Amino acid sequence: MGRLCETDGLTDDQIEILKAVRTFVEEKILPVATELEHQDEYPTEIVEGLKELGIFGLMIPEEYDGLGESLLTYALCVEEIARGWMSVSGVINTHFIVAYMLMQHGTEEQKRKYLPRMATGEVRGSFSMSEPGLGSDVAAIKTKAVKTDAGYEITGQKMWLTNGGSSNLVAVLVKTDEGADSVYKNMTTFLVEKEPGFGETAQGVTIPGKIEKMGYKGVDTTEAVFEGHRIGAEQILGGEPGKGFYQMMDGVEVGRVNVAARACGIANRAFELGIAYAQQRETFGKPIAQHQAILFRLAEMATKVETSHSMMVRAARLKDRGERNDVEAGMAKMVAAEYCNEVVQDSFRIHGGYGYSKEYEIERLYREAAFMLIGEGTSDIQKMIIGRSLLKDYKLS
Repeated sequence: MGRLCETDGLTDDQIEILKAVRTFVEEKILPVATELEHQDEYPTEIVEGLKELGIFGLMIPEEYDGLGESLLTYALCVEEIARGWMSVSGVINTHFIVAYMLMQHGTEEQKRKYLPRMATGEVRGSFSMSEPGLGSDVAAIKTKAVKTDAGYEITGQKMWLTNGGSSNLVAVLVKTDEGADSVYKNMTTFLVEKEPGFGETAQGVTIPGKIEKMGYKGVDTTEAVFEGHRIGAEQILGGEPGKGFYQMMDGVEVGRVNVAARACGIANRAFELGIAYAQQRETFGKPIAQHQAILFRLAEMATKVETSHSMMVRAARLKDRGERNDVEAGMAKMVAAEYCNEVVQDSFRIHGGYGYSKEYEIERLYREAAFMLIGEGTSDIQKMIIGRSLLKDYKLS
C-alpha cells in the first residue's frame, strides 16, 4: 500500500477492522469486481462475506448486537470497499442510513424490533425520498399517506431506491398533511416491510424491476409503486407523524459523508492504476512516468485524493463528536465527487487507448465516478447548502 489515505489517531480496534476489510477487498472483491460489474450480477458471495465481517452492524450499538463503531470507522471501511468495487459500498450504504435513522429517531420498540436483525444482515434496509418528477426538491413529493380507522394507506410512486429489490425494510418519506403550518412538518417517514425481490412484494407494494444504468451495476436500483398500501401507525419512524423531513435530512447528512468516502475510494484506486500503468508503458525509450507531463499529472491526482480523504475524515469526526457538520459534509461530498471524476479522467488519459477497453479496470471506474456527482445531492445542491450556512455564520451585525 502507498502513503495516500492514511488516517491519524485511530484506535487499535479501528486499525484491526480496517486491516480485515482491506484484506477482504484485495482477496474477495478486486479479483471479481470487473467481471461481475460487466455482467450486472449481484455480488451475493461478497455480501455474505461482509455479513461475516460484521459490516452490516458496524455502527449499530452493542446493546442491539452491533459493533458500536463510529461514523469515521464506517466511512473508512466504505472507502476501502469502494476502492474494490463501488457497487458493493452501495449495497451497505442505504442499509446504514436506515439503521442510523432508527438509532437516532426510532422508538425503543422499533430499535429492538429491527436493529439486531439489521446488524446480522437478516433485515436489509433501503430508503426512499425521490420520485419520478423530483429529486432534491423534497418538498414537492406527491406520495401520500391517508389516515384511516386502522392506520394509514400509502399511495404514490417512488424512484431511485438503491437495494429496492434486495431489501426487506424501506424507510419511505410521504406527505401526511395533518394540519401543520409548514410543508416540511407535513411529511412522515414510514417503515415499510416487504419481501425481497420484484413484482408485488407486499400488499399494495410493487417493485417493477431493476433500472438499467450506465454504471453502478450489480446493486439493484428500482422504482417502488404504492397502491393503497395499508400500514399501522406503529410503523411511523419515532411513533409521531410530521417529523419525516428532518429525520430524512439527518440520514442524508451522514449519507453525504458516505458518498465522499466512496468517491475517495474510487479516486484512490484510479490513482493506483494510473501510477502503475505509467511505470509499465514506455514511449520514446522510457516509461511514460518519466515524462514531465505524466509526472505532473500523477502529482496532481495524488494531491486531490489526499485532500478529499482529509475533508471526509474531518466531516465524519465532527458528526461523531455530536457537532454540526452540514457545511463540512457538503464540502467533503462536493470536493470528493468532483476530484474523483478528475482523478479518474486523468488515469483514463494515462492509460491511453487501453483505458477505453473493457479489459482494463479504469473503464469501469470511469463510469462509476459519474454517479458520485449526483448521489446524495449534486454539487450544485451542496453549494447551496454550504453558501446559505456560511451566510448565517458570517452575517454582518
